[in-house]
Amino acid sequence: MTRRVVITGMGWVTPLGHDVPSVWQRLLRGENAVGPVTRFEASTWATNFAAEVRNFRLEDFLPPDRARVHRGGSVSTLFALAAAAQAWKQAGFDRPGAFAPRRVGVYVGAGEGSLDYTPFNATNLLGWKADTRTVDSVAWARAGTALMNRRAELEQEPNAALTHLAHAFNCRGPSSNCMTACAASTQAIGEAFEIIRRGDADAMLTGGAHSMIHPLGMTGFIRLTAMSTRRDDPATAARPFDQSRDGFVMGEGAGMLVLEELGHALARGASPLVEVAGYGSTADAFRITDIQPDGRGAAAAMSQALRQAGIDPRETDDSGRPLVHYISAHGTGTQENDKIETAAVKSVFGPHAPRIPFSSVKSMLGHLIQAAGAVELMTCIQAIRTGFLPPTMNLRTPDPNCDLDYIPNAPRDERSRGVRACLSNSFGFGGQNDTILIRAYVN
Repeated sequence: MTRRVVITGMGWVTPLGHDVPSVWQRLLRGENAVGPVTRFEASTWATNFAAEVRNFRLEDFLPPDRARVHRGGSVSTLFALAAAAQAWKQAGFDRPGAFAPRRVGVYVGAGEGSLDYTPFNATNLLGWKADTRTVDSVAWARAGTALMNRRAELEQEPNAALTHLAHAFNCRGPSSNCMTACAASTQAIGEAFEIIRRGDADAMLTGGAHSMIHPLGMTGFIRLTAMSTRRDDPATAARPFDQSRDGFVMGEGAGMLVLEELGHALARGASPLVEVAGYGSTADAFRITDIQPDGRGAAAAMSQALRQAGIDPRETDDSGRPLVHYISAHGTGTQENDKIETAAVKSVFGPHAPRIPFSSVKSMLGHLIQAAGAVELMTCIQAIRTGFLPPTMNLRTPDPNCDLDYIPNAPRDERSRGVRACLSNSFGFGGQNDTILIRAYVN
């Protein structure tokens, strides 16, 4: 018998705030966090704005002694730790004896490690004598203990967030990190779901974290012409599905969840938030930076998730309502992505596609890159639990190629009918497509 998997905890760090209730309310109000880049001097850049995380302190989420251990991590690692601490507490895993460490793993989609190579440069300049090919111990001492810290090397590794999370929460089960671009955290959650279903773990700490608000990250996307250059009005620059869209707005943050086998959760008195019902993953095998123009890879990922959940996308309930009640769009705000995602949804749901609410919170949060999927899945959880659907902001001019129900500019109250099944889409550079389907938990 297939093991059922539920979500028992969630937490996020976003440009709109760091706790679930307040950020959710800000999303429903249509607020955004876009402003001038402050991390480096970008005033003359083609894109000089982003959605930055502000007023963040790891000590607000971890006890001071534990925060000190991890403070040397990259900014995305610190975001992951803070988001995980929230999810861990909500799941009740912070109580003594709540879990067996060998039966709880970690699977994350996290970005590159630290980009500060100064310690290595300084150490090599000070510490090597070319004439003797020996190490000058005096010079090494001058370099300072900070340069020799063993963490300096660890933090260059792309699995840095994974190692910090496993250490912080004593997770000794299956562990992995994937870097499948903008689909990474959705893929991580999907693979964690499969690990529990097949019995290799009872619970998984999973999600994603990323920050690319630095010169290398911003330069790459600017040169790819993927980012908005609407310098005159950054607050409305993120315009998914609008005819005037010209690219995404960079964001940063983390989203972490606790996935758990249902029996394990109930046995320890946990309260399931939702059930994970399906996961789909495909590759376009098309181009490095472009998705398949007809959306066949994206459609296949959605179809796979629906099939695993036992949902026929062409069927309706007794009232004639489609069986999926909300889709969290990848919805980046680039011309090609939004058009192709729209076509993919139409190909999967056929005549029912226009009747399924479908929105992009990237219009408010910016694009959190490898953290995007996890944060957006959490908006699906909130939709199921509250009955409200978040809007797509800045959608003023309809695009004839984007003609679905994108919940423009205001949230939608679905409490009278309820929200019981949601899809969350993530599509990454290189043609990676990942979709997760969650539904209301029913015992």
